[in-house]
Amino acid sequence: MAEIPTWRAGGFGLYVHWPFCEAKCPYCDFNSHVVSFVDQDRWAAALASEIRRYGALTEGRVLNSIYFGGGTPSLMTPETVDTVLRAAREHWAWANDIEITLEANPRSVEAGRFEGFARAGVNRVSLGVQALRPDDLRRLGRLHDVDEAMTAFDIAKQTFGRVSFDLIYARQGQSLQDWEVELREALDHAADHLSLYQLTIEQGTAFWDRARAGKLRGLPDEDLSADMYIATQEICEAAGVPAYEVSNHAAPGAESRHNLVYWRGGDYVGVGPGAHGRVTLDGVRHASETPLAPGAWLQAAEGGSADSVFNPLSPSDILTEYVMMSLRLTEGLSVSRAAAMRANTLDETQITDLIGHGLLWRDGDRLGATRDGRMVLNSLTGAVLTD
Repeated sequence: MAEIPTWRAGGFGLYVHWPFCEAKCPYCDFNSHVVSFVDQDRWAAALASEIRRYGALTEGRVLNSIYFGGGTPSLMTPETVDTVLRAAREHWAWANDIEITLEANPRSVEAGRFEGFARAGVNRVSLGVQALRPDDLRRLGRLHDVDEAMTAFDIAKQTFGRVSFDLIYARQGQSLQDWEVELREALDHAADHLSLYQLTIEQGTAFWDRARAGKLRGLPDEDLSADMYIATQEICEAAGVPAYEVSNHAAPGAESRHNLVYWRGGDYVGVGPGAHGRVTLDGVRHASETPLAPGAWLQAAEGGSADSVFNPLSPSDILTEYVMMSLRLTEGLSVSRAAAMRANTLDETQITDLIGHGLLWRDGDRLGATRDGRMVLNSLTGAVLTD
């Protein structure tokens, strides 16, 4: 296997997956489960055990970010979050500016836990608002209403240093003007980070089944979706929160540090059901996976290791992954870093051609996708790599 020391350029993060939700949203294809009872103490101990196991393997690293994702992590108790964070301190030094994010539903019940999460160490929340229109919230299966979401947002701003929120657009019956008005309303709330996703119909979801049965009507066509994407970029940029990634927008300095670990090709430990990781040990980069089913994961973690996969990545895989992830960023990739991976080389002829077509840009050592290029990213990744 190739020695890839360059993960340090991307940083080091910890992802913690909490798989439980109060209800399954019809568009959601994440690993989430609705259960009547969760033994928080047992789950806290299992998550902490997995963190300690990885901590022993990566002793002495500096941790740049921690991210609680799900599922619905705001259903965790503050005590569970505290147990997890204490375990993360045992083997890793924390960066002075460590970012600790917890995804939260903007409901009053969960907002009531915000102070406890902050005391445990959380300094950033990502609120799953998803829509600012009551009818759309109902269609999306959300349990909160608009007023409740905005109240939770205000509480979050008062409690945490940083707040992000998610919105889904290209929804049923939504016009371009509808979205532009709604987006400007969201920006008026002065969030420094927004994740803005086009609604996609994923296999295995309730929306997929409805679409196949002809019961999901009013979705925008490709042209309207493209117009919505372009309008999103222009409106956010004018508001001072430009895109720094395909779906993510931030004021300068407010970018999600954890997501940048992924997109810049850093190392990250993944714990919890269905969590993935990338960890470099003895110069070899490994991909880890864990069981999807919560019960299977819990049993494995309590047995000593919850990894179902821990495989070395080939040089070709490493380079392809780096190019694929970093082209999502407006900052692009480092050509010299890609070359140091020595798996494949970048196809200079193709790159020159794509620059000529306005899909790529190049500035010294940086190579990136233009706004038009980010709309066809899957094609670009394969095109810039030699066989």
